[in-house]
Amino acid sequence: MHIAVAGSVATDHLMTFQGKFADSLVPDQLDKIALSFLVDDLDIRRGGCGANIAFGLAALGHKPLLVASVGEDFDDLGYRDWLVESGVECEHLYVSPTLHTARCTITTDDAHAQIVTFYAGAMADARKIDLSEINDEVGGFDLVLIGPDDPEAMLRHTNVCRDRGLAFAADPSQQLAWAGGDMIRQLIDGATYLFSNDYEAALIEQKTGWTTADVQAHVGTRIVTHGADGVKVYPADGPEINVRAIEGVIAVDPTGVGDSFRAGFLAAVAAGLGLERAAQVGCTIAASVVETKGTQEYDLSRAGFLKRFAEAYSDKAAADVDAALTLP
Repeated sequence: MHIAVAGSVATDHLMTFQGKFADSLVPDQLDKIALSFLVDDLDIRRGGCGANIAFGLAALGHKPLLVASVGEDFDDLGYRDWLVESGVECEHLYVSPTLHTARCTITTDDAHAQIVTFYAGAMADARKIDLSEINDEVGGFDLVLIGPDDPEAMLRHTNVCRDRGLAFAADPSQQLAWAGGDMIRQLIDGATYLFSNDYEAALIEQKTGWTTADVQAHVGTRIVTHGADGVKVYPADGPEINVRAIEGVIAVDPTGVGDSFRAGFLAAVAAGLGLERAAQVGCTIAASVVETKGTQEYDLSRAGFLKRFAEAYSDKAAADVDAALTLP
């Protein structure tokens, strides 16, 4: 299965605050908020939702094509070489002649709460990308993941998929906070898969005015993550599927966990596995990411991945994955 991943590419500037943000908030003074947090470290990593998902798919044996806009500094950062060496197709990236690659600044406190600031930069030029043209050049995509990106680009890619009859997975996540109901309806209507966490699922309903049943009627399969409580999958037909999260995870940094789950889920689906196995693969790769600093720094060895998978979901489940996925 040839998968295209359309989404942001950024550098992540990760910082850790020794304390809790909540301890510095005065509830009746939030309209005058002016806070400064002294952090202990600065870790600069490769990131961006599109790049993270593409990297995860490549780590699980696929060769996804990344559809994104990057800055003139992208090659100087060594980011292209990193992705290509990891197995991601980068031939169709749009390079902005004037803007820097997007930058995400993330500060995480002791409770794993986060404050995130995002500079779009070259991401804004993603609206200039013609997904239809790329699709024709490569001989067609079997599935397009449309993740957080420039809003106009997300709408354009979604419309191309609907017009061309391409299966697509909607992952509006980080853009839901500011997007209006009409835009959200356009982004998810007709999606083969809709990804969200539980908060985002509620936000989709609130902003669109749709009920849970309405949302389900407009998409194929809904996948709702619940953090440490696991994942719920709602197929277009059939009963709800509940998958527990991996236990015993030593959390280091939650950044990029959702992206890795999506990569694992889609990698399993592309390999012909069912929805339950797909959610289990997503949870397993997500556990590796949350235990690692950075969104693309984890290492998936075949033996280690399958051992952890079997311990969580049974030897039979691990055997299914072993036969379907290509791991190093």
